[in-house]
Amino acid sequence: MTGEVIGRCVGETSLVDVSFISKEMPMMGEYVTMEYDGKKVLGMIEGLVRGSVSINNEIYDPKTIEKIRRMEGDDHYIRGNVRILGDVENNLRIPRTPAPPGTEIRSADSEILKKIFQVDVAGLKLGNLITQENVPVEVDINKMVSRHLAVLAMTGAGKSNTVSVIVNGLLNVNGSVLIFDMHSEYVNTDFGDDKVNILKPKINPIYMSFSEVKKLSNIPPNAYVQERYFRKAYNSAKNDLKKGGVGNDFIGLLLSKLESWLMEESDESDGKSANSADRKSITDVLNKVEDMKLKYGNILSLEAPNIIDSIKVAKANILDLGSVDEFASDVVVSHVLRTVLKSRKDYLRQGEGLKFPVFLILEEAHILAPQNRKTESKLWISRIAREGRKFSVGLCMVSQSPKSLDSDALSQANNMIILRLVEPTDQNHVQRASESLSDDLIAQLPSLNIGEAIILGLMTKIPTLVKIDEFKGKVSGGDLNVVEEWSKTAEKERSILEEQKREYEDLGGDY
Repeated sequence: MTGEVIGRCVGETSLVDVSFISKEMPMMGEYVTMEYDGKKVLGMIEGLVRGSVSINNEIYDPKTIEKIRRMEGDDHYIRGNVRILGDVENNLRIPRTPAPPGTEIRSADSEILKKIFQVDVAGLKLGNLITQENVPVEVDINKMVSRHLAVLAMTGAGKSNTVSVIVNGLLNVNGSVLIFDMHSEYVNTDFGDDKVNILKPKINPIYMSFSEVKKLSNIPPNAYVQERYFRKAYNSAKNDLKKGGVGNDFIGLLLSKLESWLMEESDESDGKSANSADRKSITDVLNKVEDMKLKYGNILSLEAPNIIDSIKVAKANILDLGSVDEFASDVVVSHVLRTVLKSRKDYLRQGEGLKFPVFLILEEAHILAPQNRKTESKLWISRIAREGRKFSVGLCMVSQSPKSLDSDALSQANNMIILRLVEPTDQNHVQRASESLSDDLIAQLPSLNIGEAIILGLMTKIPTLVKIDEFKGKVSGGDLNVVEEWSKTAEKERSILEEQKREYEDLGGDY
């Protein structure tokens, strides 16, 4: 069935876009078709303006405008721009000839669109077209995972719901997902019976690199003497652990080594300045290790398993980072990212390691991989963005502040789901990272409603505007009802006061 004519091409046309004139108002993001030179070409409406030949910018008297309106009624024209997406019957290849001026522009048939947005193998339904709600939109899971993804939006636009829809879709095909849950948003989410695996932010020091432990100790990069003593204590503690019989307190072992060396230096000092300098360095390291134990002793445990052994297939593996600070989160996340990538390499090369692909979802990615600051996580996020495809390690960066997210890491995401973005700096930052995001699509971002998104990249055949499905399981992270919380608290306090008053009166007191 052929769609109705909504306009005709005017002016000069090109291989990438055409202008058209219409009398009826179509919708932004609506798909259209044009038939010329034996081809049926699909396009998307990306720009619309409404105007009148008679009421132009050179009229300055409102009364004159009113007279013209009374004579002409609602006579006006619609001018729009259509972005060429490709030949419908030739795998959406861009045609080699432009459309002739005057070519009819018709609404695209829903059957054509259903065929385009259906993925025959490994498809994940995200939602339905905004402009044609009866057309479901699927994305290619293999291309989404292997080519990485960014989910970007301002606060409250529907990021958590979008991520949950993605996770639920991956679980339906027995996918393994690891969510770095910075604010404990997903720990109570219902993905189905026995589909959630909560991981605590604990690391076994045995599996940590020296640089990771050193970062926790906060020893400065230029403190070479302190680093020498810390490395010596670190290596000695690891050797003792391998021998066994020393308990399971790694930081305690470090402190014990440093304290013994401090006593030795004190016994041998005899007032020598060299010994005094060494004592000071050891004391500085000792203080830093004690501070590390106070702040981060809760994330280091010799009883914690290797993170690789904790990741399960066909599960939403959720690393709950809500209880640790930003600094510790950086250490934990970087350690997990490094371990996952190394383990996948080991498995594919030697047959030992993580046996299945994994999709890593990084909430608050702009904190872990900031634009203008170095972090350990940023290093490994960039490594996985560049190398992960070869080892079946997928990456999804989720951010409510795209302008703060490292541009190199963002540019490696060949797929994007962009919900409402209002700030021009956010929009420009995203556009620089994506070749597919045109000025006209950027102009759509502030007008998107909650749950509406622009989807583009290799996981979809053409850019599209989608209403994301509503995830049925519980997702925290939305705005609290502040007035309701105040009312609950006030009512609770009144009840307590009334109870205390009754108890006092029962005792015969005068309240």
